[in-house]
Amino acid sequence: MAKISEMIGEAAAIAKGMSITFREMLQPTITEDYPEAPPKFQERYRGVHELQRDENGLEKCVACFLCAAACPAQCIYIEAAENTAELRISGGERYASVYNIDYNRCIFCGYCVEACPTDAITHGHGFEIASYNTSTLIYRKEQMLVPIPAGAHFPLKAQEESAPAGH
Repeated sequence: MAKISEMIGEAAAIAKGMSITFREMLQPTITEDYPEAPPKFQERYRGVHELQRDENGLEKCVACFLCAAACPAQCIYIEAAENTAELRISGGERYASVYNIDYNRCIFCGYCVEACPTDAITHGHGFEIASYNTSTLIYRKEQMLVPIPAGAHFPLKAQEESAPAGH
């Protein structure tokens, strides 16, 4: 008699498990049409970093090194250079001549974004950075800079301003 009640208990457990399976099987499937349709990200998504420009097209980064200091993974490398009258890259006295992020080490924590006083570095919505070659995961400044906004007016070089028209 004990074996029969044990068999009934096991059959009930199997029936309960199968009922969950059949219930889920009848639900509509929810899939993403990736890569045909781009995924929708929340505004706070922490994707690949972007280096921002101001409304004139100048880089916002003033090479203050606060993002590199805040990074717990130490994946940000910056070299600073001075802006000159002939060559103005950013709105400050300095600009980042080299700005690299090593995505082999980056943990996308967002500390660099929070530390930036000029909002020069932000998280974008890029996420496809998988690679078989780890050297391609070191992004340079040119890869992270956003495009120059339409209608941006760069300050002209001093020589061009003083030259007569048509020469």
